Amino acid sequence: MKNCFLLICLLPLFSIAQTKPKAKPKVPAKPLDGYVIDGNVTGFPDGTSIDLINNQTGAPEISTTIKANRFQLKGKVASPDFKVLLFDKKQPYVILFLDNSAIKVTGSKDNLANLSITGSLSHTDFDKLNRALTPYLPIFADDAPYDSVAIANATKITEDFAIQHPKSYITPLAIIRYEQIADDDKKAAAMYDKLPADIKASSLGSYLAQVLSQANTNGVGTVLPDFTEPDTAGNAFSLSSLRGKYVLVDFWASWCHPCRLENPNVVNAYNKFKDKNFTVLGVSLDKAKPAWVDAINMDRLTWNHISDLQGWSNSVALQFGINQIPQNILIGPDGVIIAKNLRGGKLDRKLARLLK
Repeated sequence: MKNCFLLICLLPLFSIAQTKPKAKPKVPAKPLDGYVIDGNVTGFPDGTSIDLINNQTGAPEISTTIKANRFQLKGKVASPDFKVLLFDKKQPYVILFLDNSAIKVTGSKDNLANLSITGSLSHTDFDKLNRALTPYLPIFADDAPYDSVAIANATKITEDFAIQHPKSYITPLAIIRYEQIADDDKKAAAMYDKLPADIKASSLGSYLAQVLSQANTNGVGTVLPDFTEPDTAGNAFSLSSLRGKYVLVDFWASWCHPCRLENPNVVNAYNKFKDKNFTVLGVSLDKAKPAWVDAINMDRLTWNHISDLQGWSNSVALQFGINQIPQNILIGPDGVIIAKNLRGGKLDRKLARLLK
């Protein structure tokens, strides 16, 4: 299973998800000068370890120790990417967007969150975007109340950044942030299309491409095609049998920890709106029926469930290009897609507006 370290630690506003194994995109070869990180951080005793952590695996790439407050790390990156500096193998993490530059890290043990990181153009861009969005961070949370003014301001910040920094390796992150709040997948895709090939091939560029691909597959405003799979009793059950209701098609699995964490939110929404023409249809990417049924009972998921017990090869998941769970699709009584990936409080707020 692909490690979610990037999503959890470096980009905490992204939804945490279980991801289908995927081949790593190839990055075009090009001459590299390498990077040198010179650190001067006070407060740590001599011999304190410093690890440069890989953002995908969570494993150290290079390690050294502090001597007289100083340390140095040398290496090369194929393209600018997120890394983490870890002092004494303890949190807090220090996020660094690393490129092949001469980089200086200065500060103190007592204020690691505000270390000065200079010399990397990519990190400077990252810091610029982060600082601009800091006042609006609450709107990115799943349980955030709707704030039209804050959303408009943050949308403008991300769009302006993408326009003003077309060759920055941070621009995919700006577009990702835009896509999270603007509800305009077409414009996000248009901004992505303007990115140079090397930016598209970077880790963030590849992630953005995946986000946009999922958004474009069965997009909002289109009719969700019908599908049929066996229910827990082995009987064929079709989405079309629920036509006339608002339906949340929920992709999950018993083995998916983020899915199990999300289930209480779905249960709360179901119990609140089930008498207002709303229901849920669970589509499981399980392989073992006992584990699937046990999870349904344990999490009190008292709606219809289907699965062909083929794991990631589930026919409905393949039909809709699902390679990450949990995911969901909300359709109206006419089968038209209203929204996608309503996590946490977003599902409750959306249903409250629809089912007054």
